[in-house]
Amino acid sequence: MTLSLTEDQALLKDVADGFFADKAPVNAMRAMRDSQSTFEPALWAEIGAMGFAGALIDEAYGGSGMGMRAMGLALEAQARTLGTSPLFQTGLIGAIAFDFFATPDQKAQYLHLIGSGQLRLALAFDEGAHHAPSQIATRAVKTASGWQIEGKKRFVQGGNHADLLLVCARIDEGSAQDLALFLVDPKAKGVAVTPRESVDSRDWADISFTVAEVMDAACLGGGVLDPAKLDLMLDYCRLGICCEMLGLISACFDMTHEYLKTRTQFGQLIGSFQALQHRAAAMLVEIELTKSCVVGAFEALETGKDVGQAVSLAKARTGETLQLVSNETIQLHGGIGMTDAHDSGLYIKRARVLEAQFGSSAFHRDRWAKLEGY
Repeated sequence: MTLSLTEDQALLKDVADGFFADKAPVNAMRAMRDSQSTFEPALWAEIGAMGFAGALIDEAYGGSGMGMRAMGLALEAQARTLGTSPLFQTGLIGAIAFDFFATPDQKAQYLHLIGSGQLRLALAFDEGAHHAPSQIATRAVKTASGWQIEGKKRFVQGGNHADLLLVCARIDEGSAQDLALFLVDPKAKGVAVTPRESVDSRDWADISFTVAEVMDAACLGGGVLDPAKLDLMLDYCRLGICCEMLGLISACFDMTHEYLKTRTQFGQLIGSFQALQHRAAAMLVEIELTKSCVVGAFEALETGKDVGQAVSLAKARTGETLQLVSNETIQLHGGIGMTDAHDSGLYIKRARVLEAQFGSSAFHRDRWAKLEGY
């Protein structure tokens, strides 16, 4: 994501690229995978100190207020080196959820902790193998002192190391659209967190709620969510994933481009073979088109016009381009690309997860068509 950046955004991009290349290189991710670790507290503390987690938080609450483009640049830089931190689930999802739905008291209590990296959040939203916002079955039943939550969430990113869960539940006795977000302590009675192994070696969990009780103050905003705002929050999440995918795309393409320029076969650089040049050129065309789609989604978000269509177009296109580029990275590296010693395997595993997260390309093609009236 580049095209036109402000001076501040360009500076942030340079700082973020340098920070993650230095503090969270690919070999750090490999070491975490080998040790079966999914969270590095020191890195998260430094991310908080750098201000990346506060990009979407107003200055009044301790953030920088630089906006979604700034957060996108930080996520892209982190993904480029396969950095692992709660930046997406806390700095993006948490900050947007509180900005959209929280009461002034809730904002005052939590936003400065989010922006400084002192708090880790995880959104417990989907309940099946695929992203399905219309199929929330988890229930919240009103009691004399608060709420009782019953249900199960699957594939909760950051669920094993979260300080607080943002749980989306259907209000009992409500209509099909009556959803609410609740702040739930993952260590509370009635909450069971089960770690999941994942192909990308990240922090994922299934979380069940069995008569999990929370106070009235734990309901974000105090009541039912505006469905349009909830959908907009999810679009922020989807656009954040697009930025992460762009980071993987650029890293994979750069890796492959460098290999084509240096690898010799039959006494020649393989980059001189026309068939391989065509494949590299085809990737570059798709990458530039994809960047344009993502920038278009940012512009839609900023103007408020056709946001759903623009974000779904960007998510579908970015997922397809990432699949192409990550596949070609292994193909064009030949045998070494198939080995665990080479970084391409780490990228393609992460790619497959991001392609599905918050809706696959198929989900977003269908959503785009419905929004367009087809």
